[in-house]
Amino acid sequence: MSIATLAALAAAVCPALARESSRLEAANAHPGEPQDGAADPDPGRAELVARTHALLVSLQAPALGPFLADWPVAAARRVVAPSTLSVLRCLPEAKADAPAACLELVDQLCHDAPWMAWRQTYTTAEAGAAFLENYGYSEIIGLSGALASERIACGFLLLGPATFYPRHRHEAEEVYIPLAGTASWQGGDGLWRERSPGTVIHHASDEPHAMRTGSHALLALYLWRSANLHQESHFER
Repeated sequence: MSIATLAALAAAVCPALARESSRLEAANAHPGEPQDGAADPDPGRAELVARTHALLVSLQAPALGPFLADWPVAAARRVVAPSTLSVLRCLPEAKADAPAACLELVDQLCHDAPWMAWRQTYTTAEAGAAFLENYGYSEIIGLSGALASERIACGFLLLGPATFYPRHRHEAEEVYIPLAGTASWQGGDGLWRERSPGTVIHHASDEPHAMRTGSHALLALYLWRSANLHQESHFER
């Protein structure tokens, strides 16, 4: 998709992302460097972290108790160098699909997206170019997020339409909460289940799991909990 098309898609729904899209060509050359005129109004992501915490508390889900208990309250904040990915073209669609209960958080994410670090865990050799065009995440709490924590990681996953996230596992206990877009999720029992926004999806330590989207993109909040947040997830072969 061209830069011009991406900008047109973003303009109607996510003005902050649209402004960033006009600078994507320059940003791709130096993805870790802020572009001219892109002053970050909240380098510590305080508002985004606060809205994330508020949504988690509102869900009143027992599975979230340990994560909320480890939530960093007075941790140091970092300024994170922004970086972008192709999958950000899906953010306007995600915002349009977000239900009322999640819209406040999705609004804030859409506003902050141009100043966040969007990353990928896997290489082209591991996952393929098509997957990487439709996959990315950004951490707001953890070892590299704006809010420091060595016990939990929290951030956002974005998957494009018709994308299969292969079966994988990791030692960290994990929770996903879809914010926009209905996708299918596979847990350790191997069964596929469609999960709607606001559903709390829990994966135990080392439980294999996978996701697949249909005609719409998926935006989901994720949480990891472990004494070793340096670990990586691994595809099952």
